[in-house]
Amino acid sequence: MKIYVGNLPFSVGFENLKELFAPFGEIEEASVISDKYSGRSKGFGFVTFKDDESAKKAIAEMDGKDVEGRPLKVNEAKPMDSTDRPRPRRDFNQKRF
Repeated sequence: MKIYVGNLPFSVGFENLKELFAPFGEIEEASVISDKYSGRSKGFGFVTFKDDESAKKAIAEMDGKDVEGRPLKVNEAKPMDSTDRPRPRRDFNQKRF
C-alpha cells in the first residue's frame, strides 16, 4: 500500500522519510517530491509498504505527528486521474492581437 505524507519540512529527504516510517514495517519505496528546476523539496512524498497492515498502522500513528515543528498529514495515496492535472493557462493555438 502506498501512503501520502504531506506537510514535510523542506529539509526532509527520502532517506529521512524512510527512517521516519521504518518502525512500522518493511518499506518497498520512499520518495520526496522535488521541484524540477530548483531541486528543492515540495514538502510532500510517498512511502510504499510491503503490506497493508503496516501502512494502516503508520497512517494511524503518524498523521498529525510533529516533525521539526510541522504536523504531518498522512493518508492513503490516491491514484492521480487526468482530471486532477491542472489545465494549461492558455490555449497556445489561439492568436493574440
